[in-house]
Amino acid sequence: MRYHTMAGFDYAKVKDPTFFQENVLPPHASGKSYPTREEMLAGESSLALKLDGLWKFSYAKNYASAIPGFEKEDYDCTLWDEIHVPAHIQMEGYDLPQYANTQYPWDGREDVLPGEIPQRFNPVASYVKYFELPEAMQNKPLRVEFEGVESGMALWLNGSYVGYTEDSFSAHDFDLTPYVKPGVNKLAAQVFKWTSSSWCEDQDFYRFSGIFRSVWLYAIPEVHLEDLSVRTLFEGDDFSHADLDVKLTASGAGTAVLTLKDGDQALFTETVELKEGACLRRRVEQPKLWSAEEPVLYDLEIVLNNPAGQPVEYRTQKVGFRKFEMKNNRMLINGKRVVFKGVNRHEFSAVTGRACSYAEIEQDIQTMKQNNINAVRTSHYQNQDALYDLCDRYGLYMIAENNQETHGTWDAYGSGVRGEDFLLPNDRPEWKEMLMNRMRATYQRDKNHPAVVIWSLGNESFGGKTMYEMSNMVRQLDDTRLVHYEGVFWDPRYPQTTDMESRMYAKVTDIEAYLAQGDVRPFINCEYSHAMGNSCGALHKYTQLADRENSGYQGGFIWDYIDQSIFKKDRYGKWFQAYGGDFGERPTDYNFSGNGIAYAGDRGPSPKMQEVKFCYQNIEVTVDAAAFRVWNKNLFVSTGRYDCFALLHKDGDLVREWKLEGIDVPPESKQDFPLPVEQTSAPGEYALTISFRLKADTLWAKAGHEVAFGQGIIAKISAGTKPKAAPFVVTCGTHNIGVRGDHFDALFSDLNGGLTSYRYAGKEMIQEIPRPNFWRAPIDNDMGNNMAGLRGQWKLASLYATTKGLGGKEIPNPQGTTLINPVHQVLEDSVVITYLYNLQTTPAARCSLTYRVYGDGRIQTTLHYDPVEGLPGMPEFGVMFKIDADYDHVEWYGNGPAETYWDRQHGAKLGKYHNLVADNMARYLVPQECGAKTGVRWAKVTDRKGRGLLFTAETPMMFSALPYTPHELENARHPYELPPVHYTVIRAIGVQMGVGGDDSWGAPVHPEYIPDATKPMDFTFTFQGI
Repeated sequence: MRYHTMAGFDYAKVKDPTFFQENVLPPHASGKSYPTREEMLAGESSLALKLDGLWKFSYAKNYASAIPGFEKEDYDCTLWDEIHVPAHIQMEGYDLPQYANTQYPWDGREDVLPGEIPQRFNPVASYVKYFELPEAMQNKPLRVEFEGVESGMALWLNGSYVGYTEDSFSAHDFDLTPYVKPGVNKLAAQVFKWTSSSWCEDQDFYRFSGIFRSVWLYAIPEVHLEDLSVRTLFEGDDFSHADLDVKLTASGAGTAVLTLKDGDQALFTETVELKEGACLRRRVEQPKLWSAEEPVLYDLEIVLNNPAGQPVEYRTQKVGFRKFEMKNNRMLINGKRVVFKGVNRHEFSAVTGRACSYAEIEQDIQTMKQNNINAVRTSHYQNQDALYDLCDRYGLYMIAENNQETHGTWDAYGSGVRGEDFLLPNDRPEWKEMLMNRMRATYQRDKNHPAVVIWSLGNESFGGKTMYEMSNMVRQLDDTRLVHYEGVFWDPRYPQTTDMESRMYAKVTDIEAYLAQGDVRPFINCEYSHAMGNSCGALHKYTQLADRENSGYQGGFIWDYIDQSIFKKDRYGKWFQAYGGDFGERPTDYNFSGNGIAYAGDRGPSPKMQEVKFCYQNIEVTVDAAAFRVWNKNLFVSTGRYDCFALLHKDGDLVREWKLEGIDVPPESKQDFPLPVEQTSAPGEYALTISFRLKADTLWAKAGHEVAFGQGIIAKISAGTKPKAAPFVVTCGTHNIGVRGDHFDALFSDLNGGLTSYRYAGKEMIQEIPRPNFWRAPIDNDMGNNMAGLRGQWKLASLYATTKGLGGKEIPNPQGTTLINPVHQVLEDSVVITYLYNLQTTPAARCSLTYRVYGDGRIQTTLHYDPVEGLPGMPEFGVMFKIDADYDHVEWYGNGPAETYWDRQHGAKLGKYHNLVADNMARYLVPQECGAKTGVRWAKVTDRKGRGLLFTAETPMMFSALPYTPHELENARHPYELPPVHYTVIRAIGVQMGVGGDDSWGAPVHPEYIPDATKPMDFTFTFQGI
């Protein structure tokens, strides 16, 4: 197929990896300049024109279908459709959002090799913007900056070809001066969804295209700051002074006046002549150091003067004095060993895709700080400028990652499907300069951010010489930061490509084995604790490893921060969160897009965040019956920076809350304190919570926000009394055993095999027979490790366990004998009814369910299981009830407030909590096990009048109250597939396996968090009407 050439642009080059840009101006540091101080203070420049808004637009499914010659000055586009900029075309009604993980989005649709591009379907978006320059911008050199275009763009002004660029996430500037004219100008851009460079943009994300970040026109004054480099340099371990090193690149002759300010105080003012190599190096005494704990920023004000001494341009650069280094195989921030308590963050909005608003980005940063996250990896590309500015201001360490991932090539190679010639970039010379250029752009744009402490070459792109040369280039450009690349683990030919050992989803045992080798490079998990659905189990094991003295494990970055899901309407017009495949796109990787510790819809924390906040807190508090210990893990901040409160609860009720004085533990120190309460003899369970809270408002939270806590049971005193025996009546019918007492009656059936009726105050309380339950709705991690396949017999047991064919005793009948099931025994204070169940497993297993009915309406319930060799561990061991959905209020005394699981409960507090049954349905993209509570002493499920059932357990139990059974949850792939709510489903649980999360594609739940079915199991709880 032949393609026409449009005014200097040759489309055939789009599939040439050596052609990735043309006429693009050199990359430069992010930042805005202003012609006056007043405009700088207002943040509005009269020399800049933002072109965001409506553009004229035409869509074509491939280049052959695109309108030829649309860029010409005399081609009238005014009647075209309109589209918003910035936006992905797929979020504006053109093409479809397509989610894919490692597979390339065209795989199986067209046969293309690395560097080639699809021809039949490769959407082309033609944009036109008509504009007139404001008077202040006229008769000056004119440039345009596109902050982000996916993935390739050709550009024209007034019919003249301006240039071409790829690299979706870097900013690209073009000189428009030769082509601009007075009056109306026509800016035309043609955007290609896939170019040869798209082979290097195989990130785990939605595949979009279009102009998705802002577009600026800016005029150049007679003296202009083209680029700026700011570094803070220290001598060894001496932090009493630092050198501020500034390099200026300017167009035009004149001088630069530089003033460093600490708030309103000017520390110095220097004048520098603007010439090639213009620079300033000035010593600053006693600088306030920048860190994530104390993100102190100075202002460097730069005023450019023309030769006549008149100011023509103003700019301010934030400066953070900090030193990041590797020393003795440890990464240090300002001389202290740092631990990254991080997250990976895809730039994503459920409303606009990757075209995030400033408010959304700032909300993310505030949520991170509120939950003790101190580091962000920009996975796997340059994020918007705003993120880096906010990390500087709020205080988060950054791994600034380059826009590169070729996972689909080495995944195919690793599986044996493709040969080594399919690998990218490997050592293939035609890809080298394109990738070098991307890394240069990453460095140049973000080099002045103190938050950036590590440069990352990219993600999951195998290894080879090209990656090694990229790393050396970065070191030559910047010796104040380290270089990261995880792919060396998979291709160790060039181990010095990365400065630290970096892996993904390494288990704690793997990390320990690496560190046991001796004096080795520090280790980080650049991705870990895969937060897909109900996950993040055993997170504490990683943070405890990092907390070991001088540990070579220096933290990790949870995958990932926010779900990649998109608002969509179901067939009945109701909004839901759509994931991969929901737009009809193929190939896709379905709900693998949902790995966030924050929901995409409202960007709020998911239940997993509770555990993250606790495991990541910098102050650890342990409480026992004699004292409490404070371990301040902060590097620079004393605990005296915070208010410390003590809270005493008795049986979940707050008895007293008061402020403690003198809890001032220095950084990196531990100190013991006596319990601030007197011993008591009054019956009850006493919990003491020590809480550290902000003293004053911050950027990210109000005064009183809790930053850390510890809790312990300091006393548990039994009342020593038992309920008084109440009278009861037993009625033995032909097929039913009835028990009646004051306010209640119960009916046990041999025909139906269980408790068929429990009436309290004359009202039937149960809708179906309670059943032994051994199953939970599989979570995403379960699907990855084949839990359902390995343990599926327990689902069958839960569904089909039967009392038929079994009996606790035999009686004769005319034909032989009758098996009696249940058997009952009348005691002085109660009636005991026991059912035996055949669990229908292979090998055969049984369990018993015993009800002990007291005259006051209490029914003590015991589930017993004797082990059978050959059966796998069971997902759950408990009893399931179904009651009317009117009973939709839940109150419990146990762990909360968010859901908790066996391996994810460190962040919970013991207390009294209440919510609605529906609130316990976590908003995971695919319905699955959720909403459970651990450590439950008692729980009430009631209607709005407070009437219902009370469940209690002497040994704390797990408890769940949901609108659906595990089987209904399991059958739904989306929330809208769940049936209308008819019941409240209660599960009293003795034990349930943990949720896991080391990864979501095979890692099992840690064995200590799996019920041991090789030993007898018993679970006892009591329920009664209220």
